[in-house]
Amino acid sequence: MIPRTLFDADLEGFRGSVRKFLEQEAAPYHDQWEKDGQVSRELWKKAGELGFLCPMLPEEYGGVGADFRYSAVIMEEISRAGLSGIGWGLHSDIVAPYILNYGSEEQKQKYLPKMASGEMITAIAMTEPGAGSDLQGVKTTAIRQGDHYILNGSKTFITNGQLADLVIVVAKTDPKEGAKGTSLLLVETAWEGFEKGQNLNKVGMKAQDTSELFFQDVKVPADNLLGSMEGQGFFQLMQELPAERLQVALTAVAAAEAAWQWTLDYVKERKAFGKPVIAFQNTRFKLAELKAEITAARVFTDRCLELHLDKKLDIPTAAMLKQHTTDLQCKVMDECVQLHGGYGYMWEYPIARAWADSRVQRIYAGTNEIMKEIVARSF
Repeated sequence: MIPRTLFDADLEGFRGSVRKFLEQEAAPYHDQWEKDGQVSRELWKKAGELGFLCPMLPEEYGGVGADFRYSAVIMEEISRAGLSGIGWGLHSDIVAPYILNYGSEEQKQKYLPKMASGEMITAIAMTEPGAGSDLQGVKTTAIRQGDHYILNGSKTFITNGQLADLVIVVAKTDPKEGAKGTSLLLVETAWEGFEKGQNLNKVGMKAQDTSELFFQDVKVPADNLLGSMEGQGFFQLMQELPAERLQVALTAVAAAEAAWQWTLDYVKERKAFGKPVIAFQNTRFKLAELKAEITAARVFTDRCLELHLDKKLDIPTAAMLKQHTTDLQCKVMDECVQLHGGYGYMWEYPIARAWADSRVQRIYAGTNEIMKEIVARSF
């Protein structure tokens, strides 16, 4: 109803290519990936060949130098299709920017081309069993010994955790200093002492590998510190978190739009008391209310996308966006399940999976309660 002026004909053509790829290479296999608890590496490699991984990277690092709108299109299409197992967004638009923005030239040359090709899959390890959204409460330590750091600790709820070849680990290089003692380290999962725990059995997002990670005396070369000196980790995290929260919002709105359309199609076909469910005023009013709220969220999200492209998206605005869109996503899913009736609770229906997938959106990238606290502190 309201044109998305940020997306021109070239971007919509790109969207069509991404949609076709996902329909052919991902959708037919997602059921099996849910049983496996992870998507196939082959999908990552095929995506890399087509430039769907890390598109914003400069050409010298294996990308195509595209702006963030291309990443937004990829995220939206994955979410629209309900392919929640595909962890490209974290890999391409969270991990890659950390390395691009804060890494040394040697680190960029070593890791970014492999990330763009799909040869190397990445993750970021922030959350710990006792810390959750409190990044200042990190207990994992990385203590300098000569030309190495000795890494000890554990992480949990790590997206891409089973498939990952490289992980950005949030650790305390100076445990006495709190936030000022936090650093980010590039850690290869093949190194001795790095152990991947179980693939966690989640309520939703069942095809997404989400894991525990354990570090026991892992020797990390000092050159794998991200940034020019120790203690920059908390600043780096704060700088990049608005972009992460924008990504969550983009997927939330796309998922809500898809669920609304599935539900409209369903209530036109489904009959109750001798007439289509759409004929009941309650159905029409519910769909009208949701349409208005989703449209408002889309406009808000697109405006924040525009701000991000101009490097003006601030922390409180991104927090408001994440909280608002994910709360709405969960509301839309719940209402749409209700309009599907008993069939809405059946796993073979996309709405049931989308309902289960949506709930975690209010938890990761900072819980929505933390988002409200961030906004309140800006008053």
